[in-house]
Amino acid sequence: MQKRHGYRFSLDAVLLAGLSSLRPAEQVLDLGTGCGIIPLLLAGRYPDCRFVGVEYQGSLALLAETNVRLNGLETRISLLQTDMQALPAHFPAAAFSVVLSNPPYRPLNSGRLNPDSQRALARHEIAASLQSVAHIAAYLLPPGGRLYLIYPAWRLVTLLSVLRQEGLEPKQLRLIYSRSDDQAVLAWLEARRGSGEELHVLPPLTIYRSDGRYSPEMAGLLS
Repeated sequence: MQKRHGYRFSLDAVLLAGLSSLRPAEQVLDLGTGCGIIPLLLAGRYPDCRFVGVEYQGSLALLAETNVRLNGLETRISLLQTDMQALPAHFPAAAFSVVLSNPPYRPLNSGRLNPDSQRALARHEIAASLQSVAHIAAYLLPPGGRLYLIYPAWRLVTLLSVLRQEGLEPKQLRLIYSRSDDQAVLAWLEARRGSGEELHVLPPLTIYRSDGRYSPEMAGLLS
């Protein structure tokens, strides 16, 4: 369930959940969980894992709690409404094996600020930034712990630079295209804390076929 107006989850969340992989019994944190869509999707695929969704906006945190309850996942998904900068007060260092995030991607002084506050916070670096996401992920992950992100392809240089500044080494990269003849629109990335340099660039993913229908892989992620 999500609101008719305001923030609504998009294909970015489906792509992040669908392309990221977990191991049995891992503790997983979703930064900026919104309506809780990413933990909900992953909980179905990984029944042995436990999840915490962190959301700054109170109305979205309440919606996420409702979605968790409606799906009967209260024992496996916890919700925390807080600013991510306050997370060290809630969790010790290296508390999670995996962190996922679909961070705000527009610097505050760039582009038109959406008049809807929920959408503005999701897209612009108002309450959180890529740097703050990377910094808190580095705190919450142990050596070898994994960070999974979806981010606009046009900011890929910044993404790689910021992650390495925080000791998160990019390990796997997959570019995502709307159609096969377009430029890449998104980048899915796995980074690991304290790992050595070795980036694997995976085959591209195309969302739509030439007839406008979803590609077989994208349809699989949505099923």
